[in-house]
Amino acid sequence: MEGSPIPVLTVPTAPYEDQRPTGGGGLRRPTVLFEGQRNYLPNFIQSVLSSIDLRDRQGCTMVVGSDGRYFSRTATEIVVQMAAANGIGRLIIGQNGILSTPAVSCIIRKIKAAGGIILTASHCPGGPGGEFGVKFNVANGGPAPDVVSDKIYQISKTIEEYAICPDLRIDLSRLGRQEFDLENKFKPFRVEIVDPVDIYLNLLRTIFDFNAIKSLLTGPSQLKIRVDAMHGVMGPYVRKVLCDELGAPANSAINCVPLEDFGGQHPDPNLTYATTLLEAMKGGEYGFGAAFDADGDRYMILGQNGFFVSPSDSLAVIAANLSCIPYFRQIGVRGFGRSMPTSMALDRVAKSMKVPVYETPAGWRFFSNLMDSGRCSLCGEESFGTGSDHLREKDGLWAVLVWLSIIAARKQSVEEIVRDHWAKYGRHYYCRFDYEGLEPKATYYIMRDLEALVTDKSFIGQQFAVGSHIYSVAKTDSFEYVDPVDGTVTKKQGLRIIFSDASRLIFRLSSSSGVRATIRLYAESYERDPSGHDQEPQAVLSPLIAIALKISQIHERTGRRGPTVIT
Repeated sequence: MEGSPIPVLTVPTAPYEDQRPTGGGGLRRPTVLFEGQRNYLPNFIQSVLSSIDLRDRQGCTMVVGSDGRYFSRTATEIVVQMAAANGIGRLIIGQNGILSTPAVSCIIRKIKAAGGIILTASHCPGGPGGEFGVKFNVANGGPAPDVVSDKIYQISKTIEEYAICPDLRIDLSRLGRQEFDLENKFKPFRVEIVDPVDIYLNLLRTIFDFNAIKSLLTGPSQLKIRVDAMHGVMGPYVRKVLCDELGAPANSAINCVPLEDFGGQHPDPNLTYATTLLEAMKGGEYGFGAAFDADGDRYMILGQNGFFVSPSDSLAVIAANLSCIPYFRQIGVRGFGRSMPTSMALDRVAKSMKVPVYETPAGWRFFSNLMDSGRCSLCGEESFGTGSDHLREKDGLWAVLVWLSIIAARKQSVEEIVRDHWAKYGRHYYCRFDYEGLEPKATYYIMRDLEALVTDKSFIGQQFAVGSHIYSVAKTDSFEYVDPVDGTVTKKQGLRIIFSDASRLIFRLSSSSGVRATIRLYAESYERDPSGHDQEPQAVLSPLIAIALKISQIHERTGRRGPTVIT
């Protein structure tokens, strides 16, 4: 600390009406809004900080991290200046502002912080023309529950001023402690810059048998892997954990330098955007491939020759093989959780293991209550997210290490493991169609009309004939969730059509960017007979898709000829 105390200023402002968090305490918008609209970021940060009770906020510790996208450094500086002015006592920040979402959750739980602020727009593009986001995680390390998000929104609608220390400057590149004397504050404000990987890596060491994984990656029958960080936050984690710690050759890891625009690519680990990895895997040289999204909570698994493991299959395979992980051998398995749109492959594993499955709305925050209450050990979503009760976030690198542990224990390839799983439990054919960038008003009317149609009593029993297939409607509903822990009810979480053969169609509205909307269409069909396990999912599901398009009229009402993304 040098010189005179840093002044704390109160700056007048006016509210914005569009700062409702979209779930989990997150606000995701085009970067130009955050960068160009006066006080847009300070307003939201103040709303987040004010949502913490004053007695809990004064002198507390919080964690701050980002996925390194454009505007992150400027935003981090503003967060630090406002945290200091609002009475936060200490901030833990990753070096250069970098911390993966799982690492933020890990550190919050490790040091018992009051919460964390993550600067990320997840898998959305970066750069000046991309998207930016702010996400608030609470003291359990998980995304803010709806009651907190609602509180943040209410504050944002009436905000008149925010507090900031504009003269406070920190060096994000220098590891260690930095202290600042503030006006009218009895104690100095402290910032600690930490290695972004170390604390998280120490947690992983307690979960996995690193020697077994290292033998797999370095032994005489070495498994050649290819891991794509997609120029997001995961580069330093991939290099330090997989290469330095577990012995994978340095050239196993690609796109490991975090870039503000993610190299001009879409940092979304799926078959549409992770094409560099997919092409490398198709060549047959590598036996295992993985990709991560921008902030490191989502992942994709590929086997040799580009064999794709769907997120729902990955979740089910992990569930069936948890005994390969020392952590679960020690503490056991209490239950599983999946989001409603995720395929029911997990349910079949749970039934064989005699553990419960909790079906929740989309959004990781719904799993936190289940894990905090000891009901749930493993959770997952069809949107490439899986995690366990070691954190309160989905965790991409954890999932990759689980897969490597399974391969090491079973001494089989990715494809062999998945095919054995299908042979034992049957195969759930599954796909998701995303209609992105739609006008929100149009999507509202499409979903409103569709709900009126499918929830009408006369819809039950209707039959749809497509080619040689006849589907009879057995059940429909607008999904709602009653939290078994606190009784909270969450309504209108998607429309479900369940047919007599247990096939499912699901329609769900998503508006994570808040500017444009997305309608997601999900189709699922179960095949028990192993002779039917080698078909293309879209071919199997085409009759269901045809029914969905017919009853929704989505192409006619949006002017689209097809979905933006198919997964």
